[in-house]
Amino acid sequence: MVSFSLENKIALITGASRGIGEAIALTMADYGAACILVSRKIESLEEVRKKIVDKGGKAEAIACNMGYADQIKKLFETVRDTWGRLDILVNNAAINPYFGEMLEAPEWAVDKTFDVNLKGPFYMTQYSAKLMADKGGGCVVNVASINGVRPAHFQGIYSMTKAAMISMTRAYAKELAHKNIRVNALLPGLTKTKFSEAIVENEEIRNYAFGQIPLGRIATPDEMAGAVLYLGSDAASYTTGATITCDGGALA
Repeated sequence: MVSFSLENKIALITGASRGIGEAIALTMADYGAACILVSRKIESLEEVRKKIVDKGGKAEAIACNMGYADQIKKLFETVRDTWGRLDILVNNAAINPYFGEMLEAPEWAVDKTFDVNLKGPFYMTQYSAKLMADKGGGCVVNVASINGVRPAHFQGIYSMTKAAMISMTRAYAKELAHKNIRVNALLPGLTKTKFSEAIVENEEIRNYAFGQIPLGRIATPDEMAGAVLYLGSDAASYTTGATITCDGGALA
């Protein structure tokens, strides 16, 4: 039988305090993984950690801002010292601080978006791969976006970072295959999270967005977790360099 079990696996999920990241963490814990929950604020992470522990799972919460390379380095020092290994990395944390035309984008917004959405996952994968390689392999799942394939209106900078993340996924997949490390990406469509509130709460934009989705509705975070579970499990043992699109048919 095909197994989606994550028993005896250690998974690190960034942006795990809410939305898609929380859904992924809860699902991975349900399937047996010990979860390292990472986000900027420890308070929100503790709520997710408690949900996992209350159901009999294992989880630890660690605060780390993906926009700072020194914090990422310190995070992996903690992971190595505390856990000794890492089997699964989910690069989910992302930001979109600027919603508007690229011609008017301030420098700080451009820098911050690239730091968190691209440089952060790049270094996270770099540190993870070295740790995974020491223990025989592992896998990385990058949460990109359909915006990386088709840029969204007023989200040009965010879309650029997600396009680069898809390219990074494929590049790392080729480089790390000989180390038995798989690297894949999830491309979510419009999903009900705090991140998407600016779209969902604007009636004109919402109606336009829904009109582009054949299923005619917004996704829930839980509907993204299944694809990540597959990519993180042995069921995807021959899958690397791939992108799985969960968008209600928007790119069809």
